[in-house]
Amino acid sequence: MALYPLPSSIILNKLSFHPFTSRFFPKPLFYRRFSTTSFSTVPQHLIYGPSLYKGHKIAHQNSDNFTRIFDITALRVPSKLCFSLESKLRGHLLNWPRIRNIVRVPGDDIEDELKDFIGDDNRDDDDETLKLLERRIHGRGEGDGEKMCEVLYRDKLARTFNSTGYVKFENLAKISRPKKKKWKREGNERERRGNGRSDVSMVEVVEEEGSGDDEDFSGLLGDGFSGRKWSGSTRLLLLDERYANKGIEEMPEAIKAVLKEHNEEESTRLCFEIVRCKLTLFYNYWQMNEVLDVLLPQGMIVPSTFETVGHIAHLNLREEHFPYKKLIAKVVLDKNKPKIQTVANKIDVIHNDYRTMQLEVLAGNHSLVTTVVENGLYFDVDLAAVYWNSRLATERQRLLSCFTYNDVVCDVFAGVGPIAISAAKKVNYVYANDLNPNAVEYLERNCVRNKLERKIEIFNMDGRRFIDSIFASEKARPITQVVMNLPNDAVGFLDSFRGIFRNKHTDKQFTLPRIHIYGFSKVQDPEFDFHEKIRIALSEVAFEVQMHRVRLVAPGKWMLCASFVLPETVAFAK
Repeated sequence: MALYPLPSSIILNKLSFHPFTSRFFPKPLFYRRFSTTSFSTVPQHLIYGPSLYKGHKIAHQNSDNFTRIFDITALRVPSKLCFSLESKLRGHLLNWPRIRNIVRVPGDDIEDELKDFIGDDNRDDDDETLKLLERRIHGRGEGDGEKMCEVLYRDKLARTFNSTGYVKFENLAKISRPKKKKWKREGNERERRGNGRSDVSMVEVVEEEGSGDDEDFSGLLGDGFSGRKWSGSTRLLLLDERYANKGIEEMPEAIKAVLKEHNEEESTRLCFEIVRCKLTLFYNYWQMNEVLDVLLPQGMIVPSTFETVGHIAHLNLREEHFPYKKLIAKVVLDKNKPKIQTVANKIDVIHNDYRTMQLEVLAGNHSLVTTVVENGLYFDVDLAAVYWNSRLATERQRLLSCFTYNDVVCDVFAGVGPIAISAAKKVNYVYANDLNPNAVEYLERNCVRNKLERKIEIFNMDGRRFIDSIFASEKARPITQVVMNLPNDAVGFLDSFRGIFRNKHTDKQFTLPRIHIYGFSKVQDPEFDFHEKIRIALSEVAFEVQMHRVRLVAPGKWMLCASFVLPETVAFAK
């Protein structure tokens, strides 16, 4: 089997995560223009697959430090067989993340405008072509019988119509189908599939000596093609990296058997070739943790997770990361555009009454005002003035499942309203309170934005005073659910429930509210510890408490939710 090395660059289709971040490069950089240097140190745990510790780095003053070149071998096959061969050879192909195993060959493909002129191998003979011409001119051809009447002809025409157009009438099919929108490049340039350079990866066929003896067809088939006679549209199947720089004789028997099978089945001559290629992976290919692993000193923990609040990435860096905080923020911003536009880091723990965080903007837009979508609702948040935790979204959803339509909810520490506003969609009425005036302002704004202002009554006062006022009010509706989401200090407000019904008439029936309170615990048995704190705060022992572990906020520190019905002895205590 002859080998025909091609001096043309084969470009992968665009594989960027976000189409908004893709950009187009000028002329492709060929591998032979630069010298390469290999990495001497390769970690043992990175022995397979793409890695920044493997491959070759372009030794050029303007080159990207994260560009890596890998030597691979590709199998050149006819385009009509590429998908079937990919399925049969799946275990022997490259199979790298975000890299397609099938590569289009520019200059070796047929343009859509030229298909009608080149012809098809399956075209009918001259007699059939003559019959088609007679039907087009006279309405019927030889052997069709008598010409149909207009009614029957119209009925037959309707039967040939489906969702894709008129099956047997090409011109009518083109009219009936909507025009496909073509992706256009910047500058109103016409895009040719397979041409252009992706900002993620690129494949180039290695140029070898002796290719100049072949006839040059670049003037007819395009500048990207030269070096051999054109035998039809082809594709490249990228083989596994362990087959790099190997010939057909060194390939496994499975690949030889598949190629032999297709050669025996096809009546026409097929051309299967082994070509050596260079796979180039650019900066946009690598994941955030892979880039940070190279940039940060060896042995340092890579910060691979962060909390997302709208368009803001909230980091919680360790002290060892502080000298590299700007670099880490730049990588986080690059790898998460356009969703992330601001990267901020918490510089101090939450110790004020308003639960606001001290944040430092490290990269991107310096505004900390954003919009969060949760449970189908929109919440405006200013992280510099209010508190928000996206990691509690699942817990908020669990809590909402405990409410019913007839409930009246009292949210003592509502914040900007993630629980209160979500509950207002489901329950009868909601009383929401917060001590932070900025949080109350955003709470009112979010109620109006979600059109729930008629089902929520908002207060701005201390939690203890709010509990006394809402249960002592004669106008307030009977409260059935109480939410106290202030893990640090919520237990300290439980004594406010002692004697809340002592001034009520004993002959009337009262609904004892069900309280959902959150707290932290660092002991080995967090449920028992939190249960004891609640009993001590209420000065009551004999009542049932349901515990739920919300999440592990720190090593050995659990956030818990305790749910219980307020004991009658506590509610009527004097």
